[in-house]
Amino acid sequence: MTDIDQIDTVRTQARTSLQTALQEIKRVIVGQDAMLERMLVSLLAGGHVLLEGVPGLAKTLTVKTLAGVFGGSYNRIQFTPDLVPADLIGTRIYRPNTGHFDTELGPVFANFLLADEINRTPAKVQSALLEVMQEQQVTIGGTSHPVPLPFIVMATQNPIESEGTYPLPEAQIDRFLMKILVDYPSIGEESAGVGRSLQAPVTVRTCVSLADLALYSQATRTILVDRETIGYAVALADATRHPSKYGLAELESLIEFGSSPRGPIGLVQAGRALALLRGRGHVAAEDIRDLALDVLRHRVVLSYDALSEGITADRMLEQVLGAVNEPSARSLTRPRHPQAAAAPDVRAI
Repeated sequence: MTDIDQIDTVRTQARTSLQTALQEIKRVIVGQDAMLERMLVSLLAGGHVLLEGVPGLAKTLTVKTLAGVFGGSYNRIQFTPDLVPADLIGTRIYRPNTGHFDTELGPVFANFLLADEINRTPAKVQSALLEVMQEQQVTIGGTSHPVPLPFIVMATQNPIESEGTYPLPEAQIDRFLMKILVDYPSIGEESAGVGRSLQAPVTVRTCVSLADLALYSQATRTILVDRETIGYAVALADATRHPSKYGLAELESLIEFGSSPRGPIGLVQAGRALALLRGRGHVAAEDIRDLALDVLRHRVVLSYDALSEGITADRMLEQVLGAVNEPSARSLTRPRHPQAAAAPDVRAI
């Protein structure tokens, strides 16, 4: 079997296993197909997720179910105004019987960390997650402690309350790969959910091991990314910084700051994962377009004028998507040599 055949086999196995995992999650979660797909994409891309929606839309239940299906360790932190950073990452405790300090690790040491209602705690506590989200480690008393891998933060927040809440710092929110807006289910989905609530709770089974998840994440790196597709992702981010260059002069006064470079990087990485789930060996422009709102909406800082007029980031991003030209659709051919699939300076990043 050639290297290319092995890559195709792993891709097929990944798609089949993840579809099985998705069906297992749907035994508990009714509807919310787009949210579930985006969360699988984030898992494969190794990115953190911020879920925003009104209470009662199964955000917390989805994260818990996801952890059960993938068999990783799971911890939940209920963010409250009286938390301190040590409640998250841990601290050093003096033991009088030994005369030494022991390190007590906090609840961030888990594969799947649910940061529930993250905007209910002050910025100093929110910022305690900065190091662990970026470096997958926590420093306590001058000693670094790595968290178990994979490590994914899935945070939730409620957009309809302002009392007792603290907006996430820009440096914090930029570390989330996606901000997913969770909407109400359809009437049919809600009826099915009510019907399920009358039955005994479903216990999900582990469908994908952490080792397999790591293998599938590696498989996303074999997905080819054309230079024109990379250029498209970069252009979308650039249009949020310099709208006039793309014929969107009316947005100049509405955007305080555009997307950071993490935006196009996240778009391409998430695009690879989405292409794998969709059964393709290359990233298409439609993958980038479909993910653009989720990856970029939280990276665009609106001006006071935009906020006062009730203009949302999604509305402006829709205009950006309409103004930036997509690359022409064309087929990607397989490289002649198997190792070329992983060569970042030739066909893939």
